Amino acid sequence: MRLLKIVPDNTNIGFVSLRGWAFGLTLLLSIAALGVTFARGLNLGVDFVGGIMIEEKFTSPPDADKVRVLIEKLGVGTASLQAIDDGKSVSIRLPRPESSDPAATNKVVDKVQGALSQAFPGATLSKQDAVSGKVSGELLWKGGLAVALAILGIGLFAIFRFEWQFGVSTVVAIVHDLLMTLGFFAITRFEVDLTIVAAVLTIIGYSINDKIVIDDRIRENMRRYRKMEMPGIIDLSVNETLPRTVMTSLTILLALIAMLIFGGHVLRGFTAAMILGIIVGTYSSIYVSSSLLITLGLRADPKAEGDAPAARRDGRMSYKDVP
Repeated sequence: MRLLKIVPDNTNIGFVSLRGWAFGLTLLLSIAALGVTFARGLNLGVDFVGGIMIEEKFTSPPDADKVRVLIEKLGVGTASLQAIDDGKSVSIRLPRPESSDPAATNKVVDKVQGALSQAFPGATLSKQDAVSGKVSGELLWKGGLAVALAILGIGLFAIFRFEWQFGVSTVVAIVHDLLMTLGFFAITRFEVDLTIVAAVLTIIGYSINDKIVIDDRIRENMRRYRKMEMPGIIDLSVNETLPRTVMTSLTILLALIAMLIFGGHVLRGFTAAMILGIIVGTYSSIYVSSSLLITLGLRADPKAEGDAPAARRDGRMSYKDVP
């Protein structure tokens, strides 16, 4: 029985030859993601901004303006509404009560629930959550700090494990992945809560795993083929690890797509972030992190006695030359 091979043997794609286009596309997308994030902002959840979040399920999609006017007449503050799934469920975000007593929060929830049940027969409370301002500020700070420390730690690991060029290229690629995720949430308006922070950290972990595999193969080939130019070494290394990269990404995507379809709206933001992270992480591993090593001036060691085989004139090596 023949094994399934998504990437054929002896694949020899010239990834480095496209690095100019890849760098231009990466810069353009990063600037666009940063711009849309600042322009539109993120739809921060109750975890980060504090307040009360009520999720109400209706028998049919309600009129959002009618729901908003009804809630504001109750004197509980300005309501922010967001339709979920097919529109029958609505997420209602309200300001924090002046009192930090849980009884005050329950009173607001009961008042809103009673008014909605009376105006929309059959409406039921699906979920409620409340976070104080102090706790939300602390969560926002610690969530951002966790992401920043993860990126810094990964960069330092790559520097000590390989060379400083590997650390810089890895951090650049991960920052690109992070900006793409922020831009995605700014456009889609998915709620950003602690679950999304977990998704971002998972994306960073996946990206570094893929990048370290490629970087390790680059370092091995730098020692084996010391006469070969760096473009040839990088192309050879990426092509050698390409079957593993593609197979890993596809299998993870299959699981995530199943979660996106059948997991419900609670997991939708997390799953969407993970899918985007796998795609942009794979792209940055192949086209950004690896090719950036050339720009940063990484070079193979001088030819050592006994090293073989020799490189072709163009600096690239065919797979038939590899033992």
